[in-house]
Amino acid sequence: MIDIQKARVGFKNFLEKYNNQDSLGFKLKVVHTYKVVENAKIIAKNLNLSEEDIELAELIALLHDIGRFEELNFLSQFDSVKFDHASYGCKMLFEDNLIRYFIDDNSYDELIKIAIDNHSRLNIQDGLNDKFLLHAKIIRDADKIDNFRVKKEEKIEAIFPGKVKSIADMENSKISDKVYETIKNNKCVDIHDRVTLLDYWVCVLAFIFDLNFKESYDIIKEKNYVNVLIDRIKYKDEETKQRMEDIRNIMNEYINEQVEKN
Repeated sequence: MIDIQKARVGFKNFLEKYNNQDSLGFKLKVVHTYKVVENAKIIAKNLNLSEEDIELAELIALLHDIGRFEELNFLSQFDSVKFDHASYGCKMLFEDNLIRYFIDDNSYDELIKIAIDNHSRLNIQDGLNDKFLLHAKIIRDADKIDNFRVKKEEKIEAIFPGKVKSIADMENSKISDKVYETIKNNKCVDIHDRVTLLDYWVCVLAFIFDLNFKESYDIIKEKNYVNVLIDRIKYKDEETKQRMEDIRNIMNEYINEQVEKN
C-alpha cells in the first residue's frame, strides 16, 4: 500500500538534515522535485492508470532526484559525469534503507529502484517487463518536461551552480561539433560528449527526442519551450547563432511530427 502523504512528510523531514538549504541549487531541486511529481501524476492520469499506479508514479517522482542533494553536498554543483545521482539515490534508498522513511510496504521496492536508476540514463535498460518499463518512461518524461521549465524560469547560476557565474558565460559559448551533429540526427546528447557550457544547454533541448507520451509533446509545444529556451541566450558568435537557428527548425519540426502522429 502506498501512502503518498506519508512519503511527502518523509521527504520534507529528509531535507531538514542539510545545511545548504538556502543555496540556489538546493532550492531549485526542491521545487523541481515537486513539479516532477505533478507531471508524473498528470501523465499517469492521462494514461488512465489505476489509483495505485498513479500514486506509485508520484512516489517515484518524489524520490527520483534524492541523490542530487548529496551531490550538492559533496560537489557544490551538478555534475552527472563525476557523480551518478540516480545510482547514488538508489544506494541511499535501498542499501542504506532510507526507502522505509517514505513507504512501509516493500513490495514496490524493485520497481521504484529500477525506475529511479533509469530516469537519467541516455537509454532505458533492456529487458524490463511492461510495468517496470511504463514507470521508467513516466518518470523520464515527467523529469524532462520540468527540466524545460527550469531552464526557462531559474537563474542561470542556479541551473549550473559552480559552473556558470552569469548568463554572459553562456552568450560567449559555442556548440561543439559532435553535439551539433547529434541533434541534427534527432538524438539525445550523451552527457560525456558535452564540452562547452552551451552543450549543457542544448543537451536539455535534445530531450525532445526521448519523450514517450502524447501529453509530454503537447506540453512542450503548448509552452513553446524550444523557442523560449533558444531565445533566452543572446549568442555572440555568428556560427553559433546560425547553428541555434538550425536546431530550432529541427526541433520544432520534430515536435510537430510527434504531436500529429500521436
